[in-house]
Amino acid sequence: MDEPMLMTPAAKPAQRQRIKIGGKRKDTTLNNLAGYLFISPWLLGFFLFALIPMGISLWLAFTDYDILGDWKYVGLQNFERMFFKDVRYANSLEATFKYVFTSVPLRLTFALGVAILLNTKRRGVYWYRAAYYIPSIIGGSVAVAVMWRQIFGRQGFVNAIGEALGMPPVNWLGNPDTAIWTLILLAIWQFGSPMLVFLAGLRQIPQELYEASAIDGANNVQKFFRITLPLLTPIIFFNLVMQTISGFKVFTQAFIVTQGRGAPLDTTLFYSIYLYNRAFDAYQMGYAAAMAWVMLLIIAVLTVISFKLSSYWVYYETDVR
Repeated sequence: MDEPMLMTPAAKPAQRQRIKIGGKRKDTTLNNLAGYLFISPWLLGFFLFALIPMGISLWLAFTDYDILGDWKYVGLQNFERMFFKDVRYANSLEATFKYVFTSVPLRLTFALGVAILLNTKRRGVYWYRAAYYIPSIIGGSVAVAVMWRQIFGRQGFVNAIGEALGMPPVNWLGNPDTAIWTLILLAIWQFGSPMLVFLAGLRQIPQELYEASAIDGANNVQKFFRITLPLLTPIIFFNLVMQTISGFKVFTQAFIVTQGRGAPLDTTLFYSIYLYNRAFDAYQMGYAAAMAWVMLLIIAVLTVISFKLSSYWVYYETDVR
């Protein structure tokens, strides 16, 4: 009969090491389970209200579905109609691109200018910063959109000032040449959010750079273009991407001001408004789902292009030039 194998002294440390490693794996597993438990509400909301609806929307994009009846698979007919047959869809694209590529640069320029003015240690400057941020908080509300429509109405405040100066009244919302500019002005007025981001970036620029440039004889314009603007390019790029995405999703203000019709002559028929009209006015949910996915692709392509071009004009601290 064989004798039982005795544990040698050399084997005891190896066993202890295996027990220690096993304990670590158990602790790691418990930590992972605890982490997933804590984020489970977010995961549940993401799957129920984001991922699953996106999948359903992608399927509906290839169907003819009117909400009230059964769906019918139509393949690429929605996209064919969108790109080759629907004239109003082309008008919505034109209006949206005009709005985005005009309002976003103007808003960022205005926000940067105000941020530079507020980047001082003057008395009461914190109250001014809060006051300038208020339009961004309430700017997306229905009340502000109604107020904006009244301001630019035939009997509105803008025409009242013009008449006081001897100018004839202008039908701002009924003229195809001026209607979209009222919405662009509303977008510029909501400059508070990018202004705060610019202000945070300005506070991070070392003052020693300005002092050294002043010793070299640089004036304020040279300081701005040689120091401030290059060091702010990452902030400008961030604001540019975020504001562009936000511009493509504009809905509330334009819907209230134009009463959801895109008048006059579809010059204010933004993409999101036309998508809403197709889905909930015409009950063409399949066509609207196809439009939504095209909008996603447009935003994604523009974002990728922005990141590709950023290497030519955005400068980071880690860059070696």
